Amino acid sequence: MAFQMEVKTVNILNSIPTKFVDVASWNASLTNPLDVTDARNMVKHSAVTVYRIVTVVQKPFVMYDGVDGKNKTKFKGYCIDLIDEIRNITKFDYEIYETPDKQFGNMDENGKWNGMIKELMLKNADIGLGSLSVMAERENVVDFTVPYYDLVGITILMKKPKTATSLFKFLTVLENDVWLCILAAYFFTSFLMWVFDRWSPYSYQNNREKYKDDEEKREFNLKECLWFCMTSLTPQGGGEAPKNLSGRLVAATWWLFGFIIIASYTANLAAFLTVSRLDTPVESLDDLAKQYKIQYAPLNNSASMTYFQRMSDIETTFYNIWKDMSLNDSLSDVERAKLAVWDYPVSDKYTKIWQAMKEAKFPSTLDEAVDRVLQSKSS
Repeated sequence: MAFQMEVKTVNILNSIPTKFVDVASWNASLTNPLDVTDARNMVKHSAVTVYRIVTVVQKPFVMYDGVDGKNKTKFKGYCIDLIDEIRNITKFDYEIYETPDKQFGNMDENGKWNGMIKELMLKNADIGLGSLSVMAERENVVDFTVPYYDLVGITILMKKPKTATSLFKFLTVLENDVWLCILAAYFFTSFLMWVFDRWSPYSYQNNREKYKDDEEKREFNLKECLWFCMTSLTPQGGGEAPKNLSGRLVAATWWLFGFIIIASYTANLAAFLTVSRLDTPVESLDDLAKQYKIQYAPLNNSASMTYFQRMSDIETTFYNIWKDMSLNDSLSDVERAKLAVWDYPVSDKYTKIWQAMKEAKFPSTLDEAVDRVLQSKSS
């Protein structure tokens, strides 16, 4: 069947056609295109293409922005700004709605999809807009644009470590038992020096006539002995030493003891300040895998969760293959010898990580994940 169609615009005034303008014509055929007479007349009467867009709310890409006059939810964010800029270039309009299950789209064991991917496959939406990660199984059913945000690697969200501050932090350099021993040695040495000076026949207080012409006259009573031992540990020095030999031996022993204590304290203080400044609990994924105190888990149904789950499944599959190879009775002695090793040759790091994640429970939303991190007692 062959026919010809003509497209015209008609101006009507008072129900009477007053002007006819030819716009285009078409000879009915699969190969003949529409012959446009004047493109400018076509633009004036063309309908604007309206796309239906499905999205998932996730800050800062898509966020709620109240409701409009028709009681429809409005959205804002980076993705909304991006689609508006594209609309200004290609001239289209859109209606946007949130996916009913608030999921990006994952495939279950039966091959059924949910979230944004399901809406696109069922043709309920023309465009999926949001922070949707490109994954192999998703690319099999939908087409992706070039990623506008490329996340390389895995980012760990953790609290900023808070260093405890105290006016008496310098006392924590040494253990409490060490401080008590130093204090006991101080009082014991002071008491011993007082005893020697009190009953020694060569001390100043027992030989006042002998030392009456000396410029330095110091009687080592108990108060002076305590003061002497205290100032001996400082750059000020202890002052005049006892006259008797027994007292001087005690003083020399105390000086040697003080030198060792001050040197040890200075070295420990420098090491203590350096370690406290460099103390970062987690710097990589391996650090998380090697410890058991800090709980960790990715967002539920996220690309990161899928990655760890698949890595764990791959390690399990490799282990089963290796086990079947090792226990195969049909192997010859030479082939079995080639498989004889001291340990399992494939790492099980991701299997342990996945187990720890399942025990910690997966947060359902990004806000829930951030709250769990902020409310944690540790960093």
